[in-house]
Amino acid sequence: MSRIGKKIINISEKVDIEISTDLIKVVGPKGNLNITINPQIKVVKNENILTVERPSDSRIHRSLHGTTRQLIANAVFGVSEGFQKELEIRGVGYQANMDGKYLVLQLGYSHEIFFEPPENIEIKANKTEIVVLGINKQLVGEVSAKIRSFRKPEPYKGKGIRYKDEYVRSKQGKTVGGATAT
Repeated sequence: MSRIGKKIINISEKVDIEISTDLIKVVGPKGNLNITINPQIKVVKNENILTVERPSDSRIHRSLHGTTRQLIANAVFGVSEGFQKELEIRGVGYQANMDGKYLVLQLGYSHEIFFEPPENIEIKANKTEIVVLGINKQLVGEVSAKIRSFRKPEPYKGKGIRYKDEYVRSKQGKTVGGATAT
């Protein structure tokens, strides 16, 4: 039995859930999300508790059991609390600012990078810190990864965009000398 699939999902009073055979609608104070699920996986709602059940122990049902449960749990958490990823910028002259809805990045290139966030994603930036906020965990992660990809942290000086508390292994540069003339 899937350990994650067996866990129950507690629903707060702020969150409303509609269950149909292949779609689950989750509505909360921060927004609403729709989750498409396999019609063979059964989602049961008892008062303020959701459980996910599978029809058999076949490989496909086992693989869908935990995944479906986690997608629903993430949606419930997202519409009630929301998700956020924090990024930090390191490097002399590297900075980020908001210009209207655009994130403006100065990362040592000959030009500024203008990034427009997708719908339902909010970005806050002040010089060296960027915070990506949203209700969809997958979308928040994708946007954070896209921003990080503009200038990944390099291993020699550590300059670039990194996740908060990310460890970047530093390398030693080339050394001069070492050869002796005889």
